[in-house]
Amino acid sequence: MSDVSTALGVRLYPDLVEQGGLAPALTDAAARHQLDVGEVTAPDHGRARFTCAEVSSPRGVVCVGLGSQARYFMIDLRVSGEVQARGDATDLLQVAQVAAAWRAGTTVAELTARFPFMEEMKRYPVAQAG
Repeated sequence: MSDVSTALGVRLYPDLVEQGGLAPALTDAAARHQLDVGEVTAPDHGRARFTCAEVSSPRGVVCVGLGSQARYFMIDLRVSGEVQARGDATDLLQVAQVAAAWRAGTTVAELTARFPFMEEMKRYPVAQAG
């Protein structure tokens, strides 16, 4: 069994195994549907090079990982290292659509309204000891 098929699991992600991992598969899905996601990167070593992908833009980073017990894509939208929105998609096209919308300037509120599987992460002020 190849490194990629061992890392991904042929049963859950046969299409990703065939394409060499999550990042190349996401790039391909975006291109097939004419979505501008920019450059899709992945870590350069270990299992994560097949199971993680990132789409960077001046607005922040869309980080994508894989479910291990069932087929789904975990999406984190990070700005300055802080998660602004999070969700799980069942289709790689949905991931590409989220990344393209974010790159195009969609706000977090608009993004969560358009993609019901995404949820805005609420921030609560920390009480100051007085």
